[in-house]
Amino acid sequence: MSLPLLTSVVLIYLFIVGHLTVKAYKETKSASDFMVAGRQIHPFVMAMSYGATFISTSAIVGFGGAAAVFGMSLLWLTFLTIFVGIFIAFVFFGRRTRIMGLNINAHTFPEFLGLRFQSRGIQGCTGFLIFLAMPLYASVVLMGGAKFIAQILSIDYNIALFFLTIVIAIYVIMGGLKGVMYTDAFQGTIMFAGMIILLFITYAKLGGVVAAHEKLTAMKDIAIKVFGAKGHTGWTSFPEFGSPFWLIVVTTIIMGVGIGVLAQPQLIVRFMTVKSNRELNRAVLIGGIFIMVAVGVSFIIGPLSNVFFYYENQSTLGKISIVAANKNVAEIIPMYIKHAMPQWFTAIFMITLLSAAMSTLSSQFHVMGTSLGRDIYEKALGKSGNSLIITKVGIFFAIIVSYFLAWGLPYFFEGGTAIIARGTAIFFGICAAAFLPMYFGAIYFKGITKAGAYGGFITGTLVSIFWLFFIHIKESKPLMICKTLFGVDSLAAGTKWTIVDPLVIALPASIVATIIFNFMGKKPEESHMEKCFHNIG
Repeated sequence: MSLPLLTSVVLIYLFIVGHLTVKAYKETKSASDFMVAGRQIHPFVMAMSYGATFISTSAIVGFGGAAAVFGMSLLWLTFLTIFVGIFIAFVFFGRRTRIMGLNINAHTFPEFLGLRFQSRGIQGCTGFLIFLAMPLYASVVLMGGAKFIAQILSIDYNIALFFLTIVIAIYVIMGGLKGVMYTDAFQGTIMFAGMIILLFITYAKLGGVVAAHEKLTAMKDIAIKVFGAKGHTGWTSFPEFGSPFWLIVVTTIIMGVGIGVLAQPQLIVRFMTVKSNRELNRAVLIGGIFIMVAVGVSFIIGPLSNVFFYYENQSTLGKISIVAANKNVAEIIPMYIKHAMPQWFTAIFMITLLSAAMSTLSSQFHVMGTSLGRDIYEKALGKSGNSLIITKVGIFFAIIVSYFLAWGLPYFFEGGTAIIARGTAIFFGICAAAFLPMYFGAIYFKGITKAGAYGGFITGTLVSIFWLFFIHIKESKPLMICKTLFGVDSLAAGTKWTIVDPLVIALPASIVATIIFNFMGKKPEESHMEKCFHNIG
C-alpha cells in the first residue's frame, strides 16, 4: 500500500478522534464529568471502553508474539478474561462498586477505597502505588504501538513514539474520562473489525481452519527441537507440567493477567460511569464478545504465524522466524502482518493497533493523573486548588514519565521486546496483590477494618517488590540490585522459583495479612456502613 493512502487513512482516523475529543470537551463541565464521565455513560460505550482499555498493543503485539512461542495454551487466558474479567468483574464486583461509589461520592478508585475505609492515608497510598507502578505498564503499551508504526511506515522508533504520545496527550487532557470513553468505544469497534478480518484472511491464506491447525500440529518436532528443554510439547498442546514454560504460561500469563484484571484501577472506575445496574447487565454480553475476539484472535494468530513463516514463506526470514521468536517476540506480529497480509490490510491493522494503544494509554494516563492530582495532592496531602487544573497537570506529568520509560526500556530489557508482555503481567500482578483483598472486603464485608486493609495492601506490595527485585530472574537480572547486593542475579538462582510469578506468592500473603490485621483494627462505624451499603442487596 502506498504511503499517501496509508497517511490518508490515519488522518481520517485522527479526524474522528479529534471530533469525539471536542464533543467530550464541550460536555465536560465539572470534576465529576472529567473523572467519572458524569455517571451517565451508555452501556455500549462503557463495555467497549472497558474492553478497549483492557486490550492494548501489549495484548495484540506482546502477548500475540508470546503465543507464537508458547502456542495455543495461551487461549486459556481468553477464557479467564471472559469469565473473570467480564462476568465476575461486572456481576460480582461492578454492581456493588457502582452503587457504593455513588453512595460515598467517589470519583477515583483510590478515593473509593479511602472513603470506604474513612482513611486519607489509604487513598494516598493506593494513589501513590498506581502512579509509581502504572508508568511501566503504560510505557510498554507505548512501545508496542510505536514499534508497529515504525516498522510499517519505515520510520525511526523514537519519532513514532513521540508523535503517538503527543496525539494521546491532547485528547486525554482536553476531554477527561468522557473523551477517553468516547474515543475508546470508537477505537474498540475498529479493533473488533480489524481482528475479525485478520482471522479470516489468516485461515484463508493457510488453507482453511482444519488445514492450518493440522500444519501447526505437524510442527511439533520443530517446537521440541527449539524449545523442548524448556518444556515445549508443540504449539497445539500445553507445556510439560512443572517445566519452565509451564510456569511462565500458568503463573505469569494466565494467572497474572487473568486474576489481576479484577483489581485494575483504570477498569474499576468504569463501573462508576453508568447510571444503573441495568446498564451494567447490558454491557456484560457486549464486553464478553469483544474480549473473546480481541484476545482470542491474538492467541490464535500468534501460533499460526509459525505455519506461514515455515511453510508459506520460503525466504530466509521465514526459516529463522521460529528461533528469532524466542528473542524478539514483539516483532512477530508486525512481521507477520507485513509479510503475510495483503497490502490493503496494512492500513486497517495499523489503525487497529493505533486504536489498541491509544484506548489503553488514554485510560492509563487519566488514572495516573487523577491519582497524582486528586488522590495524592488534594486528598492525602490536603492541598487546595482548581481540581481540574491539578488533575490535568498530573496527567501531563504521568505522560512525560511514561514517554521516557518507553524511550529507555529498549536499552535495558532484551532489546525492549520481551518486556512488552512482561510489563503488563507485572502491573496486573502488583494490583492484584495490593488491591484485591481490601477491594473485595470493602464491597462485601461491613466488618473489614482499616488495619486489615493496610495489612493486605502493604504485605502484597512489599512481597511483590521483593520477588521482582530479588527472585524473579526476568526482572532481578536486568535491574542488577540483587547482583550488586548479593553477587547473584537471583537469591533463588538454580531453582524453578526464579520463574514463578510474584502473584503466586504475593496474593496469598496479602489475603492472609488482611485477615490477621483485620482482628487488630477498630470496627467501622455502623452509620458509615449503612451509608456505604445502602441499596446493595
